[in-house]
Amino acid sequence: MATLSPATSPKVVKRKGSVRRPRQYPPDPLEVHNAGLNSIRNFLKCHSCYDAFPVSFRLIVLDTKLNVMKALQCLLLNGVVSAPLWNSSISKFAGMLTVLDIIHLIQYYYHTASYDVAAADVEHFRLESLREIEKELGVAQPPLLREHPMSSLYDAGKLLIQTHARRLPLLDNDSETGHEVIVSVLTQYRLLKFISINCTKDIQQLNQSLRKLKIGTYVASPPSEPKEGPNAYYPLATASLDTAVFDVVHMFSERSISAVPIVDEEGIVINLYETVDVITLVRLGAYQSLDIKIRDALTQRSPDFPGVVVCTASDSLGTLFQLVKKRRVHRLVVVEGEEEEKQGGKKGRLLGMITLSDVLRYLIGNVDIPELQETEEESKS
Repeated sequence: MATLSPATSPKVVKRKGSVRRPRQYPPDPLEVHNAGLNSIRNFLKCHSCYDAFPVSFRLIVLDTKLNVMKALQCLLLNGVVSAPLWNSSISKFAGMLTVLDIIHLIQYYYHTASYDVAAADVEHFRLESLREIEKELGVAQPPLLREHPMSSLYDAGKLLIQTHARRLPLLDNDSETGHEVIVSVLTQYRLLKFISINCTKDIQQLNQSLRKLKIGTYVASPPSEPKEGPNAYYPLATASLDTAVFDVVHMFSERSISAVPIVDEEGIVINLYETVDVITLVRLGAYQSLDIKIRDALTQRSPDFPGVVVCTASDSLGTLFQLVKKRRVHRLVVVEGEEEEKQGGKKGRLLGMITLSDVLRYLIGNVDIPELQETEEESKS
């Protein structure tokens, strides 16, 4: 009869107690966003304006003795909308010529002279006299700001938003003569494009919506309210296809803006009229054409027009940067989307405008985000 001895008895295998792993929670989206924002700010502080220069570029500089029409032709032939001004009499930087300067000039002549007088006078009007026109119109004169090419992009960005400028001339001094030298011009687009190319991972962290971040200017009335009357989309300036071009020119000059959305009777965005479109008419010598309607003026638009770029208030800041990386964007028209439609709105109706100034203002310091620093305990470990 077989028996089980202790030596042959089966061994009992003891199971190890299960180790409870700590529950992992998904990271807070706002913390992820703030971390990406801080990383971009640190990136701007560690890189100079010189770093943002393209590999190859051309710089158009205009003498203040040049007449306006020749200067305008120079801008259009070279595909630029602004250029630094140089006072050759004293060999000094004299500011910037922008499309808005030409808009001010058009408005001045339209109010004070006949077409024949304006057409004759503008042929001899010099760039150095533009500031006198601004005084006559009572509009703000552009600041005579500049920065050194080796200053940080963060400091350059602060100067851009503090002075409400869209471009920043970069100046150095000649080591032999001591005279000023215009090196380049840093635009808001160039700065944001540099971020979009070099901060890919950080941009992916910018998950908060444009509405929540309060980036841009939005219609004051809620989507459920009917949009009627001349100020239906206050504080935004709008026009229709039947609006006269000069009425839009007045909006450009009075508000210092560079584009006005064109909407239909229901407020659906159908196009965008820009300052560059007005300059096209002026280049053709069509000063008298400023009384024509927007629908007719759009037929003379340059074929290079990139189209209207739209977004919704629910889109994230990261999505906007992806757009800047892919195409040349200077502004976005915010339209009502699915979220506004649920509140009684209408899909595609004008909701707001976002400019590159709005985006840069947020990045540089429109919000108070604490710097990410190591705590004492982390530094000791």
